[in-house]
Amino acid sequence: MFHHPIFASGAPLILASCSGDLSALDPAGPYAGAIADLWWIMLAGAMAILTLVIVLFGLVLFRPDFGRSLSAKGWMIAGGLFLPVPVLIALMTYGMAQGEYLIGAWQNEPVMARVEARGAMWRWDFRYPDIGADMSTTGTLHIPAGGVVEVRVTSADVVHSFWIPRLAGKIDAVPGHETVLRIKADVPGRYAGICAEYCGAGHAGMRFTVEAHAPETYRQKLNALTAEVPAS
Repeated sequence: MFHHPIFASGAPLILASCSGDLSALDPAGPYAGAIADLWWIMLAGAMAILTLVIVLFGLVLFRPDFGRSLSAKGWMIAGGLFLPVPVLIALMTYGMAQGEYLIGAWQNEPVMARVEARGAMWRWDFRYPDIGADMSTTGTLHIPAGGVVEVRVTSADVVHSFWIPRLAGKIDAVPGHETVLRIKADVPGRYAGICAEYCGAGHAGMRFTVEAHAPETYRQKLNALTAEVPAS
């Protein structure tokens, strides 16, 4: 078996990159799960095309007479259409199916809670209109686990991007405009969120935490919180 030190040291890094608080490949909810599934399917499709190319390259190297009966134009048609097109069609079909699933889930699943998120250089503020007009937190978003949470996202200054990799895809926070994202955490826990759009010198530190609570304790937890004072 081949045991090159580069592969031996790189394998744990590759595996570790598939998990963690900011890994979209370690989903903790169905919406993020659909995105992760699509990523893995696309990776498999890319590997299938790469394998075909490598096999053909190997045949050309080790069997020089291979393919001489096919003209240059024939090779372009075969290599440019017959090899990748079926894989690309399969990927497109699966991607559209996943998109329809997400749209259908957003339309049909009842919303358990509604929250508002506002990005500002360089922090995130959250409000909870379902709980009370004055209820707000900074840096930590509280949601109920096991249900759909509708997040209305906006910005106080420049364009930011609201992203909780383990719960959903990303969406832009645009000044003067409100975008809507739905997230869902399967179980109570803590999840990391970030700004995924470069927005200035403090962009790297523009992170936040999502705390998913058991549904029966969600309101009590929020009612027990004192509104945090935004950082100056």
